[in-house]
Amino acid sequence: MKKLLIIRHGKSDWSNRGLGDFDRTLNERGLRNAPEMARRLTGRNEVPQAVVSSPAVRAKTTAEIFCREWGYPVSDILFQEEIYEASASTLLKVINGLDDRYDSVALFGHNPGLTEIIVNLCNSDLYNLPTCGVVLISFPFESWQMVSRQTGDQLLFDYPKNEEAEFD
Repeated sequence: MKKLLIIRHGKSDWSNRGLGDFDRTLNERGLRNAPEMARRLTGRNEVPQAVVSSPAVRAKTTAEIFCREWGYPVSDILFQEEIYEASASTLLKVINGLDDRYDSVALFGHNPGLTEIIVNLCNSDLYNLPTCGVVLISFPFESWQMVSRQTGDQLLFDYPKNEEAEFD
């Protein structure tokens, strides 16, 4: 069985209008929410074996904060350019290319692609993954290459303003 944590970057800072989209940082709320969401996952024993992220500053920073909370080496994060501004089909290619030695992987990225891939992969009725939101999907396969449309089961949906995470 494979488990995929899909995590949207934290709330970004729009105060510096001179920065391009790729270089936008996290705002105070994003910096506060990221460690809290990582701790929630740790409390559920959902710490991944591998971490893949968009290299955009806000996604990279979110991934690094989660990894520090998890005790996962920041230097081991795999940054993949194609995750930035990715469509659901591009994200599926990234997922299908994950190393099979990992049974659980965290993927950090951006909307709308993340919401689209979640809806495509499982029984989710999600219409928008909030910033720093987390969805956990399980797949009944031994290989990431087998992951495709509607083959997963959503196990968890959580986000910073959520009082109680939704479990199936």
